[in-house]
Amino acid sequence: MAWLPVVGLVAGFLIIYQWDVTVPNYLASYLSLGTLAGLDSIFGGIRAGIEGKFHDDIFLSGFAVNTLLAAALAWLGDQIGVNLFLAAVVVLGGRVFLNLSLIRRYWLTKAAFSKKDKIS
Repeated sequence: MAWLPVVGLVAGFLIIYQWDVTVPNYLASYLSLGTLAGLDSIFGGIRAGIEGKFHDDIFLSGFAVNTLLAAALAWLGDQIGVNLFLAAVVVLGGRVFLNLSLIRRYWLTKAAFSKKDKIS
């Protein structure tokens, strides 16, 4: 089931490009934060698959909990007048970039080793 995060990412992009979805302004920040949390889970799942540590139950529960928690933090921040949205964006954005960099390093290392094996 390590392909599940990749399927989710592709399905998300297809849905975005196929349907003209309009989000009300008051929900836009929650949706964007939930999307970022979802992307964090997807790239974390891809990374776990590469490392051979992927479990679909952990991925699905993490996806749901992270997305709901991020939106709930943004809502709580709105209620108490503190911009928790930005804190969540910084943390989740950092995790997305970390996972992407580790995935990229894995692919580059794998490509370098396969090139080295062809030369030998």
